[in-house]
Amino acid sequence: MIRIAADLDKCEGYANCVIAAPDIYDIDDDGKVVVSHATVDEDQRGTVSEAVRSCPASAIWLEEA
Repeated sequence: MIRIAADLDKCEGYANCVIAAPDIYDIDDDGKVVVSHATVDEDQRGTVSEAVRSCPASAIWLEEA
């Protein structure tokens, strides 16, 4: 399992993560990232990794669960 972490103080609401992985990420009414699944399976690593790489604010990252 892969744990998805986010720093809401760093998030600037670019929504690149939502574009890369719309089933995992969303943006709330305050323009901050919402992680809809705290953990994902290994088969989703590529998708969530792309979302992490696309975040210009470095507000999301992955941790091994």
